[in-house]
Amino acid sequence: MANPTTDQSSTQYLSFFLGGEAYAIGILRVREILEYQPPTRVPQTPPSIRGVINLRGKVIPIVDLAVKFGLPATEATKWTCIIVVETNIAGETAVMGVLADSVSEVIDLPPSDIEAPPSFGTRVKVDYLRGMGRVGQKFMLLLDIDRVLSADETAVAGSVPAASVPKAVAPEAPQTPK
Repeated sequence: MANPTTDQSSTQYLSFFLGGEAYAIGILRVREILEYQPPTRVPQTPPSIRGVINLRGKVIPIVDLAVKFGLPATEATKWTCIIVVETNIAGETAVMGVLADSVSEVIDLPPSDIEAPPSFGTRVKVDYLRGMGRVGQKFMLLLDIDRVLSADETAVAGSVPAASVPKAVAPEAPQTPK
């Protein structure tokens, strides 16, 4: 007997909260979810870029979607996390982190539960949306992560050498200066 939640036509999304609203990103774009760590601020970057982190030797820009959507900056709590996503900008693959107030769950949405993006009533530009997913009696906004994360964020990833970003690991023994 087929399980409707694993239907071939369903798409999985990672749902999360931001500014009290439910959002989702296609699960195939999510690489991992990290516990929040304060990013290193990069001078002269757009306000939506909170900084960068060092993730296993790679520089990952951290984007505050709340600021990008015109909301107050995300305040770090014990539930705040960084969703590491893979995005495609101008034909190039980039890895970035987006802040979320909290992550909810992975959901399966068949095409019948996805509606066109609303033309009114959201804080997000319609261009940033793939649609609205119906989950029970509620809706969540399905983000088009390629459109949300722009060339501004990608430029930060390429402009900061990994050596200049502090490692998020246990302190090492003191080293002599070179």
